[in-house]
Parts: sequence; structure tokens; C-alpha cells
Amino acid sequence: MTDTEAERGQPLPSRDEALALVEEYTDNVNLRRHMFAVEAAMRAYAEKFGEDPERWGLAGLLHDFDYERWPNDEHAPDREHPSEGVRILRGMGYPEDILHAILAHADYTGVPAESRMDRAVRAVDELTGFIVACSLVRPHGIMDLEPRSVKKKMKDSSFAAAVDRDEMRAAAEELGEEWTEHVTFVIGAMRGIVDELGLRGREG
Repeated sequence: MTDTEAERGQPLPSRDEALALVEEYTDNVNLRRHMFAVEAAMRAYAEKFGEDPERWGLAGLLHDFDYERWPNDEHAPDREHPSEGVRILRGMGYPEDILHAILAHADYTGVPAESRMDRAVRAVDELTGFIVACSLVRPHGIMDLEPRSVKKKMKDSSFAAAVDRDEMRAAAEELGEEWTEHVTFVIGAMRGIVDELGLRGREG
């Protein structure tokens, strides 16, 4: 389901309410930080595209809130993460376009990325994690991280080996963003919450 006028008119839960869910279901600090990073990137892209930062931010903040409890190692399309989380959110009255974006961020659900918000979640999800990995090995963390350093790490197959480089690039292309500009933009969004992410570095 794409963003419809009816959905846009539906009252949104507050960020505090969403954050309470994250804190209830996720104990892992790094996983919480990942959700904060995706939220920051989503809010930034919403502003760039003239969309609602609150709406896009909720999709980013909540996309993995159920992952710790229901990690879905078997990649079941309709149970565990993210399906279980979406059932919880639907029961709480969250708008369907946000739920669709959360389902669409995981390929194995079979839910296609239809709206720009859907595609944005996919485009920033893995990339924020890769940027965190790049930042953690630098003395100044994310503060002096440049796209060329990210590109260099992408060529090193042993670094953050679980990250699918081709998938990251394809997701950026689906969003309509040039790769270097996309990386630069997401780094900038994450720098805006650097302390919340713990990425100021050893010498920051």
C-alpha cells in the first residue's frame, strides 16, 4: 500500500510512544542505535523530498523494534520479524503506509517497496549499519568519515562481510539517488545525532 491521502490524514502516534516500544522490546544498545540511525536518515530524506519527517521517522525508528525477540533466522515471510512487529503496531492503530514500509524493508516478506518511503527505508537500512562499522574503526568516528573511505571499505570483502554491497547500491538506485551523494547524505544525517549513536570516536 502506498501513501494515500486518507493515511496522511490519520493521526500519528508520537515519537515518545514509538520510543517506548523500542525500549520495551529491545535491550541491545547497538540495535537501538541502529534504529536511531535509520530514523535520522529517514527524517533527513523526508525533508529533502518534501515529505513528513515525523511519519518517515516513525517508519525508521520502528523498522527493527521486534528483531531482538523474533529474529527470524529462517526468514519466514509471515511470522517473526518484521511480521510480528507489524501485527503489534497494527493492533495499536499505526497507519498502514508505515506498516507497509516496515514489511517491505525485508525482502523475504514478499512485500514490494512501492512508495518512496518504502524505498527509503531499504536504501538507508544496511547503509547506516555499514557506516557505523566504518566509523568504529576510526579515531574520530563518524566526524571525519568521507564517502571515499566507505567506498574503500566496500571493496574489502572481509570488512563487515555480512553486508551485501550490491544490495546497498541497488537500494540507492531504486530510491533514485546517486551512490556517492547517498552515502554523503546519510553520513550527514547520522552526524546530527552522533552522541546518541556513540560515534564520536576515541579522539572525538
